Amino acid sequence: MTGHGGRGAAGAVLALVMMSAAGCGTGSPHSPTPAEQAASAASAAASLASRGGDALASASAEAGRRLDEAKGGLNAKEQVSLGAVTLDGDGRATTTVTARNTASAAKSFAVQVNFTDGGGNLLDVVVLMVKNVPAHGSGHGTARGNRRLHGEVRANVGTALRY
Repeated sequence: MTGHGGRGAAGAVLALVMMSAAGCGTGSPHSPTPAEQAASAASAAASLASRGGDALASASAEAGRRLDEAKGGLNAKEQVSLGAVTLDGDGRATTTVTARNTASAAKSFAVQVNFTDGGGNLLDVVVLMVKNVPAHGSGHGTARGNRRLHGEVRANVGTALRY
C-alpha cells in the first residue's frame, strides 16, 4: 500500500469519508449521519494536514482506491471490531480485524483502519479486504500499517463497507 496519489492528504481523507457518506448508510440507529461523517472527515483532514507527510498522503490515497473496490457497499462499521494494536519487528502497527456478517448470504468487507497516536492524531491509514465471510459468520484478517511508528499507537475503524 505504498502507491503515490495525486491528491493532497486532506483531500484524500475527505474523499474517503464523503464516499462512505454517499448512499452507504444502513438506516440503523447506530449508523453515523452524513453530518457526523463530514465532521470526522474534517477532523481527519486537519490531522493529516498538520502532519504534512508525503507517506501518509500516499497511504490515504491508496486507502481511497481500495475502498473504491467495494462499490455499492453498505455501512458496516458496527459489524467490525479491532483487536489490540502491536508494533511488529519493522515498527509497523498491526491489529486484528473481525467482520461479522449479519446477512443471509456470503459477503465481503472493505475496512479502513486508522492508526492514531494517544492524542488522536492520524499516523497511518490502511484498508483491509475481508472476503467471502459466510452468512451469519465472521471473517478475520490483520491490518498492517505502511509506516514505522513509535510510542503509543491506537486503531479505530474509519469506514467499513459490506458488499
